[in-house]
Amino acid sequence: MTTTSSPARTRLSARHLSFGFGDQKVIDQVSFDLEPGSLTALVGPNGAGKSTLLHLLQGRLKPSSGSVVSDGAIALMPQRAAIDWTFPITVNQMVDLGRAAGSKGSATSCLDQVGLADLGARRLNQLSGGQQQRALLARTLVQNADILLLDEPCSAIDPPTREQLLGLMRSLAEAGQTLLISSHDWGQALDAYDRVIVLDGTTLAIGTPDDVRQRLSDMTCMGNHCCG
Repeated sequence: MTTTSSPARTRLSARHLSFGFGDQKVIDQVSFDLEPGSLTALVGPNGAGKSTLLHLLQGRLKPSSGSVVSDGAIALMPQRAAIDWTFPITVNQMVDLGRAAGSKGSATSCLDQVGLADLGARRLNQLSGGQQQRALLARTLVQNADILLLDEPCSAIDPPTREQLLGLMRSLAEAGQTLLISSHDWGQALDAYDRVIVLDGTTLAIGTPDDVRQRLSDMTCMGNHCCG
């Protein structure tokens, strides 16, 4: 991944990103910009390449073509399945492991942000699925990165807690961090975010929720989720 100064008002740019396994393309010619302080949803059906795209943006995967340019540090929250929750450490220790060298982030304060302030001393295997999601988010926040790439952060979360986390993400964006959040929930993406990127291997639509609704008005359904 190339990291250089980006054009004004652009925190991260993807240009003609492609990636595949053998002859199978997972990501094909994807391009977009993320502005500082923006809250963007990345939506699409299962298998659309959302997780792959986030890994390309963070640099964990190398694109077969195209480039990523950013002007700040990037932190990636993976899906819950990427973590071994039987590992014999506490929640505080797991969050602290995410802290980058020199980061001023505090595991305790980040757990408080996601509503887990009282669970820091618990073992990982004592957490519910929703608590695991929030612990992963805290581990990402502790890196204090300029750009947050969050892979399905609200899955397995009950509706009241989901609203709290969306409020937290909004406050992070208002404070200047740039967030790209993958989601399979079309309704939430079209109601809660500033911008929406619709992905199905390639970009089908990019814009405000109203723009996306208009551009996809002739598509009654995609996967199991309505776009209208």
